[in-house]
Amino acid sequence: MTKQQTENSQQAESQLDVNEEQQTSEAQGNDAQKKWSNKEVIAYLAKKFPLCFCVEGEAKPLKIGLFQDLAEALADDENVSKTQLRHALRQYTSNWRYLHGCRLGAERVDLQGNAAGVLEQEHVDHAQQQLAAAKAVLAEKRAAEKAAAKENTKKRVARKPQNKANPKFTKKPTNAPKNKPAASELVAVDFASLKVGHQVKVKVGDNASRAQVLDIAKDVARVQLANGLVMNVTADRLFA
Repeated sequence: MTKQQTENSQQAESQLDVNEEQQTSEAQGNDAQKKWSNKEVIAYLAKKFPLCFCVEGEAKPLKIGLFQDLAEALADDENVSKTQLRHALRQYTSNWRYLHGCRLGAERVDLQGNAAGVLEQEHVDHAQQQLAAAKAVLAEKRAAEKAAAKENTKKRVARKPQNKANPKFTKKPTNAPKNKPAASELVAVDFASLKVGHQVKVKVGDNASRAQVLDIAKDVARVQLANGLVMNVTADRLFA
């Protein structure tokens, strides 16, 4: 199944009958159902289908269209609704544990843990791009938090009162800091002369990571980052 077919399947899932969902909720009359978080729903699924879902370790790639099987299997289950299943499944398949398990040739599994197709290259590439993007967002968030903490520390120091009457508390003037040379800028790689085995830098978000070229095709290079992650990148993201 192609990536387009996968996206069409996901769109079809999101257009399920809302009225059916409301009727099911009213018939159950269970307020606790609405309070379950995605994490609790995933834990429930791991208990119901242990050969398919897990809450620890690397997750197995799921069968394409598994949501339909899941909705049918739990149609009479009063603990979870279709909406909860859909949201929990999306979170499960976007988790780092799941994305790490999406390798070329890996077997997809159904609810009973049976083989349900092999993971294709386009799905592997998509998973790696999601993982790289998620890591970049996390890195930016941590950098912003670190900068904010540093700024708050400066403000607290600036607010501290100084005893001007006592020379011990008088700060001596310090020499103005010398201007440091600007950090070297990234230099674009000459893609035409790029060869397998070359060491390059790959820009992910605001950061540049070292990588080794594994393969080259047209204007896309397949590289392996220092952390072992393999991904396809375009020429505009490669630097010397």
